[in-house]
Amino acid sequence: MESNRVLITGGLGFIGAHFVHHMRKLQPESHLVVLDKNTYAADISRIQSLINTQNFTYVEGDIANQAVVNSVFEKHQPQQVIHFAAESHVDNSIAGPKLFLTTNVEGTFNLLEAARNTWLKEAHKLNEGFKKARFYHISTDEVFGSLGKEGSFNENTNYAPNSPYSASKAAADHWVRSYFHTYGLPILSSHCSNNYGPHQNDEKLIPTIIRTALTGQPIPIYGNGLNVRDWLYVEDHCTAIAKVLTHGIPGDVFCIGGNAERTNLEICTYILEQLDKLHPKVDGASYAEQIRFVEDRLGHDFRYAIDATKIKKELGWEPQHSFDAGLKKTIQHYLLKYKNLS
Repeated sequence: MESNRVLITGGLGFIGAHFVHHMRKLQPESHLVVLDKNTYAADISRIQSLINTQNFTYVEGDIANQAVVNSVFEKHQPQQVIHFAAESHVDNSIAGPKLFLTTNVEGTFNLLEAARNTWLKEAHKLNEGFKKARFYHISTDEVFGSLGKEGSFNENTNYAPNSPYSASKAAADHWVRSYFHTYGLPILSSHCSNNYGPHQNDEKLIPTIIRTALTGQPIPIYGNGLNVRDWLYVEDHCTAIAKVLTHGIPGDVFCIGGNAERTNLEICTYILEQLDKLHPKVDGASYAEQIRFVEDRLGHDFRYAIDATKIKKELGWEPQHSFDAGLKKTIQHYLLKYKNLS
């Protein structure tokens, strides 16, 4: 029997690469095709062990280039698409929003068009060989805007994006939804909270705290540090994606969270307490002395929180890592990565 063919966009990225390895373990017989532009946020070493192995193909290319996307679909005829590829750093979207429009919106459109032209003989009728096709769009909770001190996002929350990044993801979400309702393209979608874990890009909050602490630099915390995020360990996110991919019904949308709300200052304080124990300073001082509150990010959302009741109830998923356990694994990873810089 011919193997399942799976296209994973953004597979050199933090979450995408973790999912590539998860998918390889889960479906060793499936042919995985990774399409990635290999930008600053990518790292080919994340999937290096899979390159040149059976049932694995890496294609360096930009989803914003329709010819590249069409070529991948024509050559590999993927039956499933898991779409991670996106510009995702909010600060970068504030400094240069155009790239986010190009990659996150036009890139998603290009993938949708290629899938429609490959999978559908006409609207709402799948071609033979693509009866179980799925287009899984990975989105974010940031499209819902900002919460006050109470409440949580769920699958019925209205969109209210506040940054160019979240606006671009919201636009992509709407394109994905429209292709399901208009053409019958078998889509799935999920909104995740802040991911963390090993191999995240240096620019993100947790790696930044650890790197600046160990190198003796000021540890930057936006505003008063009281902005709240829900944190999801990356491996838990991967198991959720696999559940949705396997058991989700076309048109389904799920919110995926870690049930671990923390302020940025709480995150920072916990990490620095661990570093004081695991890698104490020679002079005995605490890393906390390096904390510096900096000018707040423009349009900084106050709080995000996820109500993951639907995915727990319908698919039986819930996170397996407590926040403390996941963060300890994460700190150990970055301690090994950065300690030679200190």
